[in-house]
Amino acid sequence: MDDPRPAPTPSPLTAPYWDACRRGELALQRCSDCGRFVHFPEPACPYCGGTELPYETVGGRGAVHTFSVVHRTFLPGFATPYIVAWVDLPEGARAFGDVTGCPPEDVRVGMPVEVYFADLEGFGPMPHWRPAA
Repeated sequence: MDDPRPAPTPSPLTAPYWDACRRGELALQRCSDCGRFVHFPEPACPYCGGTELPYETVGGRGAVHTFSVVHRTFLPGFATPYIVAWVDLPEGARAFGDVTGCPPEDVRVGMPVEVYFADLEGFGPMPHWRPAA
């Protein structure tokens, strides 16, 4: 049996992201200066340097931009193989996460996916991606 997955450690920077997950929403930072989405959370916009990056809820549907099938994990609790992907969202954002609900060999660039939330024991809802219905 696998060890449990390690839980994230929320910080003041990431707390709004995790709060949104608890509401069943995907929220990403959006720079108030240039309007670009930023994911993973950053204290300053990597595009323009702006420091006002409020979180904005996005729809949670998108398409796989690129992905990797992981066959050797470096953290406990991750059963291999598993898929990690960058997902392009129609809002212009790109989000990162794991793709579940299908065999690794079925994942393709451009595949429609949707976010869903599953509880991580001892932590709460975590976002994951699955093939869109």
